[in-house]
Parts: sequence; C-alpha cells; structure tokens
Amino acid sequence: MTVWDTLVGQRPMIEALRPAAAGHGMTHAWLFTGPPGSGRSNAAIAFSAALLCERQGCGECHECHTVVAGSHADVRLVRTEKLSIGVDEVRDLVRRAALAPSGRRWQVMIVEDADRLTDQACNALLKAIEEPTPRTVWMLCAPTTEDLLPTIRSRCRLVTLSTPTAPEVAEFLVRTEGVSAALAAYAARASQGHIGRARALARDEATRNRRREIVSMPVRLTGLGSCMTAAQNLHDVAKEEAEAITSDLDAQEKADLDSAYGVVERGRRPRDYSPALSHLQKGQKTRAKRRVLDVVDRGLMDLVSVYRDAIALAVGAPGELVNEEIRGDIEKLAGSSSPELNLRRIEAVFEAREQMLEFNVPAMLALESMMAALQLPEGSRR
Repeated sequence: MTVWDTLVGQRPMIEALRPAAAGHGMTHAWLFTGPPGSGRSNAAIAFSAALLCERQGCGECHECHTVVAGSHADVRLVRTEKLSIGVDEVRDLVRRAALAPSGRRWQVMIVEDADRLTDQACNALLKAIEEPTPRTVWMLCAPTTEDLLPTIRSRCRLVTLSTPTAPEVAEFLVRTEGVSAALAAYAARASQGHIGRARALARDEATRNRRREIVSMPVRLTGLGSCMTAAQNLHDVAKEEAEAITSDLDAQEKADLDSAYGVVERGRRPRDYSPALSHLQKGQKTRAKRRVLDVVDRGLMDLVSVYRDAIALAVGAPGELVNEEIRGDIEKLAGSSSPELNLRRIEAVFEAREQMLEFNVPAMLALESMMAALQLPEGSRR
C-alpha cells in the first residue's frame, strides 16, 4: 500500500501532487485546505513521504515508514494542544529550516494548525517563506485560505481537499480497522466524512454511547429545566471525554519532569523545579481547555446533523439520513417544527460555537443559551 492509499476520497488532489513529488512543478511552500476531518495533515505527511522516497511514496521503504511514523530526521511536524501557536515555536522552526537537510533530498516543515498562528508567529513565518532556504519545503494546513494572512497564502501553492463520501469512509474503515460493514457504515454516516471521528466511532463503544446521548437531546428539550439539564450533560460529557484523553498524558509529563529534575531519586525539589512545574501545569490547563472545547464543538456538529436530518425529511430530500438509527426522533422533530424553525436552530448552534471558540464565552453559558433556543414548540411537548 502506497502512502497515497491512506488518503480517503482525495483522488483529484493526489493526481495534482504526484507530478510535483516526481519533480515537475515543485515549489517551496504549500497550503493544504479543507473541512475538518478531511485529512489535511495526513495529505501533507503523505506528500512529504513522496518527496523523500526514491519511488515517490511507495509506502514500503525506510523513508516512507519513518515519515509516516513521525521519526524522519528531515520532516518536522508542528501541532499544538494549546489555543494558539506562539512566535517562539515558529522561530525555532525557522532556525531549523535554515539548516541543510541531513539526506540528499528535501527538508519538510509541516504546520498542522496554521490557522492558530498568532500575529507575531505569522510575521516570523512570512520572512522564512519570502526568503526560502534551498531544499526546504513548507507545508501549512488550515481549514480555508482566509485563515491565513494574504501575504502568506499568496506565496503558497494551494491544495484543496474535499470531504470524502460515506461509502469511501466505510470502505476505508473495513480495510484498515477490520470492523464489520454495518459498523463501518454507521461510523461513516455519523462522522459526516471526518476520518478521525469515524475511526473513533468504529473502535470505541464509549465514544458511540456518548454520541447517542447527544443526538437524543433535541426531542427531550421540552422545557427550560430540560434545556439546562441538557446543557449540563453536554458539558459533562465533553469534560469526561477530554479528561480521558489528557489524564494519562498529564501524568506522564509530570513523571518525566520529576525524573529530569531528580525529584524521585533525591527525594527533594531543586530550586528550578517549582518554576518548571508551574509552567507545565499552566500548559496542561490550557490544553485541557482546548480539549473540552474541541469535544463540545464535535457535540455541536452532532446536534446540527439532527436538525439537518429533520429538514431533509420535511422537504423530501433524497439520500440517507446521517442519524438513520434514530429516525423516529427525526420524524417527531420534523413533524413538530417547520424547516425554517430548524434552520434557525442550526443558526443558534453555530452562534454558540462562535461565542465559545472566537469570543471566549464560558462554555456552560453559551450552551445554556443555545439549548433554550432549541426548545421544542409548546404543542409538541407531550
């Protein structure tokens, strides 16, 4: 299996990149854009492997294996667990980019969340892209071109990814995860083309249960009390999932810090240990906040899928429902509300999303306001 085979539903993009990997039309800066879950960073990693591989991404050689595993000396991937990527991280990357690659081909710098660069970080990156080092390639990943400064995106070649179809995702899950066709089809529909989400749903029963809890909420919003309860439940589900993701990592980082400062062996704390611990805990707190917001955001997209299904059912749109397994609830929602009302509910969800992600409104406050806006009409509360 070549490195390109790991990219789901991206045939046009692959056909555009392969000639560059072979040396035709190569440039020093690339911008990968596409909706969440479309595989922007995976595409950048596959392209990196193809650039370093003698056979343009065979998937079998040492170069391909180490690039995909994240251990290749000439490929640096920057991703953040924080809310933004700071100037210090970018300056470190720029310093490394100024060095010659250790191999005979390229040195690749991948910035996974380029839309999270601070203004200072963008300025530091812009200088490096304006004055490129020979044999250094920059690959930036962002949802849209508008998420980057015009001066940066104008110096990059654009690569646009699309959302893969449910059948393409299902086939990928059966092939790579070994799950049943029925489970793969459910995960593909429920993820709405988000590859990482589809994998989690296919692998983990707890993840599936959390999603079922969220998509069952709309028909239970029969009063202000139930709306407040639903907001609390959604926030609690997000915190639970985020803590499950970060708790082991937090403990490992703390153990590594203790070991580095000799706290375990000597039984006492050196003078420099407290500032280092404080810095670590601050970073972990920021990461935990980001994780909660990410999980809440995913839950909001699951809610949107329910109202989208209700609209599709009401207007007789062709195609399968995203939430086919709760068709009864969807029919109830469609029967008790007009498509216009469900569109306004979708707007309320996106407004809450914007308040949390863009304006830093406390998650519980935004969720309570949103749930109140999603409340069922008086006549349907039976």
